[in-house]
Parts: sequence; C-alpha cells; structure tokens
Amino acid sequence: MTTATTAHRVDVELGERSYPVHIGAGVRHRLAGVLDRLGVRKAVVVSARPRALLPETGLPTLHLPARDGEEDKSLATVERMCRAFAEYGLSRADAVVSVGGGTTTDSVGLAAALYHRGLPVIHLPTTLLAQVDASVGGKTAVNLPQGKNLVGQYWQPSAVLCDTDFLDTLPEREWRNGYGEIARAHFIGTGDLRGRPLVEQIAASVACKAGIVAADERDASLRHILNYGHTLGHALERASGFALRHGEAVAIGTVFAGRLAGALGRIDEARVAEHEEVVRDYGLPHRLPAGLRDADLVALMRLDKKAMTDLSFVLSGPEGPELVSSVPEEVVVRVLAEMPREAREN
Repeated sequence: MTTATTAHRVDVELGERSYPVHIGAGVRHRLAGVLDRLGVRKAVVVSARPRALLPETGLPTLHLPARDGEEDKSLATVERMCRAFAEYGLSRADAVVSVGGGTTTDSVGLAAALYHRGLPVIHLPTTLLAQVDASVGGKTAVNLPQGKNLVGQYWQPSAVLCDTDFLDTLPEREWRNGYGEIARAHFIGTGDLRGRPLVEQIAASVACKAGIVAADERDASLRHILNYGHTLGHALERASGFALRHGEAVAIGTVFAGRLAGALGRIDEARVAEHEEVVRDYGLPHRLPAGLRDADLVALMRLDKKAMTDLSFVLSGPEGPELVSSVPEEVVVRVLAEMPREAREN
C-alpha cells in the first residue's frame, strides 16, 4: 500500500477557486490543516462511514450520519441536511465535510452549494468510484423519479482528500464500480492504466478530469467527453432499477460507445475491439443484461442531459472523443441489437 509520504497531488486550476486533490494512504488526516487554512470556525461532517474512521477537524464539529445509495440521493436528503445545518447555527464562516461514496459526495455538495448560497465543502471520498470521479470537478446533483442528476449545481470543493486506506475494506463489486470509470478514462485521455499501481491509476484519472474541468468548468463543450459511456450507462442503471452499479453500467456503455462509433465510420475495427478488450481486462461486465427491452433503453437515452434535440453520444473519432448529436435512431437500435447479452436464467 502506498504510504502518506508518497501521496500524489493534483491541482484543479480554476483561478481563485483552484483546489488540491491529495491522493494516498493517510491523507484524510490533512483535514484539520485544510480547515485551518480556510479559517473556518466550525464544521459539519456528513459521513456514511463509522465515526472511528473519521479524522479530527480541530474545530467544534457536528457529525451527521449519511447513507450511500441512489435511494438517498434526493431533494429530501438535501433538505434534511440543510435543516441540520441551520439548527447547528452554521454560517458562511463555516464549512461542510463529506465522507462517503459518490452519492454522498453529490448530495452533500449540493447541500453546501445551496445553504446560505454556498459554504466551503471538503470531500473525503471513500470508494474508488468517488475518488476517480464524483468528488472532483464541482458537479453536485440529486435524482428525480424522471432521471438521474436532474437537480444540481456547480460548486467546487475547497479540497479533496482521496485516502486509499478507505479502500481496504471495499467489497469486490465496489472495486468494479470504480474501475468502470477508470476503463472509460482510457478513451478520453489517460492512456493505458492497466497494470499500474492503484494510487497512480487514481492520480491519472483525477489529473485527466482536472485538465478537462479547468478548460470547461460548466459543460459548454470539452467537458462533455467525461460522459463517455454514460448515455447508455445511465439508461441501464434506471432500466435495471439500479441493480447495475454505476461503474458496471458505464463499462457496458463504453463497449456500446465503441460499437456505435464503429457503425458510424468514426473508428476502425481494431479501435472498436479495444473498447471491449479494456473493459474485460478490468474484470467488468461487457454484455447487456437479460430482460431489458431495447426500446426502453432508447427512450431513456433520450432523457440524457446532453440530448438537446435528439439522441446524442460522446464517441471516439479521428480527432478524439467528442459529443455527436442527432445520431440516427435506426443506427442506435441496430447496434443495441448486435450487443452481446447475458443469457436469461431458467
């Protein structure tokens, strides 16, 4: 395991709102120093992890329990947090800390963005998925029954502490959940991370995202490429009732994105095959689940936030990945029909 003395640092360069991302074992214990540099008076720590694992803040602190999971990623959860902030007397001179997976990071980040029109927030992501993706970049959101992440705000953290010690007890499926995002990062600029030490895989994924966010903080153009594999991925999550985890769905979506790019003549057969090869090398699912109707998946993909007028996907091409709008539905349907599928259980 990488030690704290060899921790990596990646800076998200956003002018006055720039912040560091520290990656390595033990970096959560830098929290008190981060809060001290911010000059805050007290803090609220919202945590989906046991109190014994939490670092000291060095300040008067209210601890609020949280639960990771899509069912708690809601406006009701955000309201409960904001009410607790108010009862504790939190002000703009104070800070909020999130400790948990991506759903906790998203909902706590949104609560921090909304309460008093914005408080400093520090993220301590505790899953691989949250460390390589959700905790960095300032996107905060919760779900509605109509779709994922439909209510949100851009609110950059003051710091992110990706402590790899938190990952020691992750179940196997949570590792796959994170590696789904690392696999898709292969196609948006990290290069091949297979076989590299974990801390380097995390740091490379964060550095890739940091560069994209610095160039396009609010999703006007370049930042769209972070959604590689996500259009079908989000549809699969919803169609499966979230039985598929986010990273698993994104992995399948990445295979689909390669096949769709090939069908549109944007990449050659070798690059199409590389999508499935990378996904499988990370031990990730590459087949569509049994029992899901293609028509339902297409309807859900139309709800994607990038789809301003019609079906839109982030796809590889001669100039690299880019957002491709108005993809013909008949091509999408044909590629879905040709995807490998899990066998139905008898």
